[in-house]
Amino acid sequence: MAYKIAIVDDRSQNRLSLSEKINYSGEVEVVMMARNGNDFLEQLKRLPENKHPQLVLMDIDMPEMNGIECVRHCHNLYDHIKYIMLTVFDDDDKLFDAIQAGADGYLLKEERVDVIVNAIKEVIEKQGAPMSPSIARKALNLLTGAKREGESVKTTLSDREMDILKGLVRGLDYKKIADELFISPFTVRTHISNIYEKLHVTSKVQAVKIAIKNKWV
Repeated sequence: MAYKIAIVDDRSQNRLSLSEKINYSGEVEVVMMARNGNDFLEQLKRLPENKHPQLVLMDIDMPEMNGIECVRHCHNLYDHIKYIMLTVFDDDDKLFDAIQAGADGYLLKEERVDVIVNAIKEVIEKQGAPMSPSIARKALNLLTGAKREGESVKTTLSDREMDILKGLVRGLDYKKIADELFISPFTVRTHISNIYEKLHVTSKVQAVKIAIKNKWV
């Protein structure tokens, strides 16, 4: 019996193309398609649980309700459904947010259909967590950074680097930080590179989490 899945993507051509290729495999059947998170939720509400998809291939960047928000919402309401994020980006922050939201896998859209089909089977059959190789490397970095948060980290940051880190915690971009500190955006980038090196992290989200955890800000 074929696995039943849904595809959520704001581009109709993407939905149709992927649906045709997946249905052709014979192992997976696309039983629902939605254009964004709100559309997906509305369709789920109208269906009895035994008609729900077993797994959702979820795009991230969509209008009205994006994929990460949708997974976070659905994870609480429909915990019997699995989610694999399909995206053109391997952005650290989005990866972290998707994992936090409850995503079961994270694949790049450029993956071959047989890879996507195997990932679907892995999640449903084995409770696996498939990831594209480049994403898996980033996930390892995130987990390494998360482990460090629980350790007693002594900061060796300069006063200027600490000011910039505080700006990152406040959600400011490079230009706004530069304007506040009366320095150039290039200088901000240089300081941030030094901050990453000193904290042994590779992304803004890791640096911010360590700062908050250790109450530096």
